[in-house]
Amino acid sequence: MKIFPAIDIYEGSCVRLEKGDYNKMKIYNNDPVSVIRDFESKGVKYVHLVDLEGAKFGCPKNKDTIKRIRNSTKLFLELGGGIRTIDSIDEYLSMGIDRIILGTSAVEDKSLLQTAINKYGSKVAIAVDIKDGFVQTKGWLENAGITITSFLDEMIKIGVKTIIVTDISKDGMLSGTNIDLYKSLKNSFDIEITASGGITSALDVKRLKEINIDNVIIGKAYYEGLIDLSSLEQL
Repeated sequence: MKIFPAIDIYEGSCVRLEKGDYNKMKIYNNDPVSVIRDFESKGVKYVHLVDLEGAKFGCPKNKDTIKRIRNSTKLFLELGGGIRTIDSIDEYLSMGIDRIILGTSAVEDKSLLQTAINKYGSKVAIAVDIKDGFVQTKGWLENAGITITSFLDEMIKIGVKTIIVTDISKDGMLSGTNIDLYKSLKNSFDIEITASGGITSALDVKRLKEINIDNVIIGKAYYEGLIDLSSLEQL
């Protein structure tokens, strides 16, 4: 299992939301590069970046910050948030981002998704944010009217290799993750699954590993000091 601590960026700072609510935002650090340095000191190998402004407004908003992060580290960086054109994908991959994550565009623009998969293959992952079993878009603000199972079926047919699944009801709440959801998805779909949302303790990570989840994203639990990243590789 690969561990991806997260850096969610808004106006150049590291922040976290509660249940995807932009009105419930907490700033944890004004310098994302210092967070990267802490990740490195704890043996982290993979990092999950999100341009939260990009997700909200539908276009990249933190390019300079992301470029500064990329230039500061050799860690594997995946990036999502407001990436809705092939030009944006080209630009970020040329910048050295290791994997691009498409969210809203994967739901609303299948032509873009197919083009990106054909061109870049496994360098493109899909993030699906769900609430009450339905896919949400526009930075978690709109219900797309598509169930998670129907969406995953479609993504596999298109050729997607990695899916990041976030249960919005758990995200940022520090109440534990939705083990039953991830177990059901892992048993039903032949695709690499990344669990995201509500991962609060090392026990959550261990339970996800036990059901063979491929990757885990850790957000607020790191910033609140509830998970020691340096200890997770021993699970």
